[in-house]
Amino acid sequence: MSKQPRWTQTWLGGPRAAAGVDLGYPGQRLGLPETGPGSVGRFGRRIGALLVDWLLCTWAIARGLLGADPRTASWVGMGVFAVEYIVLVGTIGSTLGMMVFGIRVAGVSGGRPPLVSVVIRTLLLCLAVPALIYDRDQRGLHDRAARTIVLRR
Repeated sequence: MSKQPRWTQTWLGGPRAAAGVDLGYPGQRLGLPETGPGSVGRFGRRIGALLVDWLLCTWAIARGLLGADPRTASWVGMGVFAVEYIVLVGTIGSTLGMMVFGIRVAGVSGGRPPLVSVVIRTLLLCLAVPALIYDRDQRGLHDRAARTIVLRR
């Protein structure tokens, strides 16, 4: 006797899950390993890295070094955050938070993403909503638009 999925597992997973189609693991369609270095950087690592970067940019740099007052610190922090992302991801493939959590940004075709992709990804990430909508490979809309993916180191 096969176990039937709960009704929430069918509609939350979409029509393919409702039909019982195995979707595989995140990154399988892209030829990535399931676990370990080179596998898709999962949601927990990505959120952790984002929080480290945001706190660093808003509190340490915007408020501490630049002396922004509490009313404007979040906007100044957003600017610092965008610059950090463009400079660090564009040159070494990771921000400081990403290094702490062992992930990096790569182009879908492999290697470091081009600067144009990094700028597109950063601007969409700053809007937040594109990053919250992601596919089965855990690539947000910002990653899809920039043709990038977050991988484990």
